Amino acid sequence: MLLTVEEQRTTLSLPGRTSPIARDFIEAAGFEGLVDDFVAKLAGHAGVTEAAAAIRTAGAALWTTAVDRAQGRLVSGTIDPYDDRPLYWARTSMSRAVREWEPSFPLTDLQRRAILRQFDYASRGIDAVSFPGDSAKLLVSGFDTYSLDDSLRHSNPSGASALQLDGRTLRTPYGEVTIRAVIFPVNWSDFDQGIVEDAFGPWLVGPEDPRHRGAIDALMTISQTRRGHMHIEKWAGGFRGGTPDNNRALNWGPISAAALWPQPQPSPQFIETTLPYAAMIAAGTGPWPVTLNPGITEWPAGTFPDPEALRTTPDPSPGSHAASAPGSNYLSNESMYRTNRLRLGTGHPSMPGGHLHISALEYPTDASALTSPEFEADRKAVVDQTVALVEAAGKTVRR
Repeated sequence: MLLTVEEQRTTLSLPGRTSPIARDFIEAAGFEGLVDDFVAKLAGHAGVTEAAAAIRTAGAALWTTAVDRAQGRLVSGTIDPYDDRPLYWARTSMSRAVREWEPSFPLTDLQRRAILRQFDYASRGIDAVSFPGDSAKLLVSGFDTYSLDDSLRHSNPSGASALQLDGRTLRTPYGEVTIRAVIFPVNWSDFDQGIVEDAFGPWLVGPEDPRHRGAIDALMTISQTRRGHMHIEKWAGGFRGGTPDNNRALNWGPISAAALWPQPQPSPQFIETTLPYAAMIAAGTGPWPVTLNPGITEWPAGTFPDPEALRTTPDPSPGSHAASAPGSNYLSNESMYRTNRLRLGTGHPSMPGGHLHISALEYPTDASALTSPEFEADRKAVVDQTVALVEAAGKTVRR
């Protein structure tokens, strides 16, 4: 089976280094035992059912290990606990091993892809989401690192925030709030296949749906934006702008339908946030200013796809066709669009839901360095502010 572009990068090295980037981060976090044991055990699997269960279990163990390390319950390795990159490179190395695996039993490409899908969901925390019955429930998402063709050492503070947030309990005068988190891939194809809806849908559909796992009270997607900004996006737009993803795929045009999940008909061009943005802004977090971010790009009614008709305006006009939302038209915008389209499709128009864009990071000047004290302090500041903003939203929901 052909490797993905992401998997091919696991053997590349940073400038001035000879060791593979994936191994650098795996060992820096002390994850080499988990990864090496997983690879060694592949040859011993005796059949499809047993192999699928074991590989899925290993994915779940990777997620739990990453969360425990991030939150201080596990001390391993030398790199900062706030670092999201060891999880990404361990997962990608393990998926590569499954793709290259030559089992002793017959295994079709379709079966291998199904095993990879189960492993991927488990290693992203999607299978692990659960909530206590007496708590307000907030489900959030972050993203993998991306733009790896620019630099293999990129981190994503939204993924780091998800690792800090998963399982967090807030105690308020009005009762408890439980936060659970997942991390999404930066790939158009995964979104087309429904990973966003599969993560949030079971917590939005009613009990008559066999996929129902419970009911959440709020949802929030999180991603990285420009340096020095913390934006609560006012709008999500139903359009893709064509920026390459982590597998170098490009996609331009309307966001695809949510196969097998409820959604409004016709699919809306824009969806407005229902997050408690005033409370989030008033929470006084720092170091970066927090603002509600308006402004969309649209084709006015009847002009799509005339390139000369495109215009930017604070809010959508009646009958217009989306081109870009305040948070652009990449996968960050799409995570907000898909979760909130699903929120509307499942009958929750007033449920708090929306997107938080958080500040980008500044990297060490030495291009061969994985990290530095200054970089770690910068990421911690962004992540801690993100956590505080999510908590501010959660407290408002509980009240």
